[in-house]
Amino acid sequence: MACIRKEILIDASPADVWAAVRDWGALHERLVPGFVIDTRLDGEDRIVTFASGLVLREVLVDLDDDQRRLVWSVVGGPYTHHNGSTQVFAGGDGQTRFVWTADLLPNELADATAEAMEQGTSVVKKTLEAKAEG
Repeated sequence: MACIRKEILIDASPADVWAAVRDWGALHERLVPGFVIDTRLDGEDRIVTFASGLVLREVLVDLDDDQRRLVWSVVGGPYTHHNGSTQVFAGGDGQTRFVWTADLLPNELADATAEAMEQGTSVVKKTLEAKAEG
């Protein structure tokens, strides 16, 4: 099973970063605009449309405000297994350490998924730092 981990420092408060991350239905507006072009809720699931045209159903597994941790699973789509998590940590000097992890099968999708996560993480940083600047 492939495990991909991306970690960045964001010049924004952990509370503000977590507020955007935990807004399950507003991924395309608050966290990764342009990378994700639409998010639609279907019960507790979200249907995510990426700029590439890929559409995935993500099942909410856990949203933990105390640990600032969000966990989801992609069902259907190209994966036989996908579990994703994002966690927000204080990074010092008012910064936030943002960690995104994905465990997935088949392994052949690891490179493409890692590239997409790298792009998405860059958009998260740009989006949240721009909001923090005001």
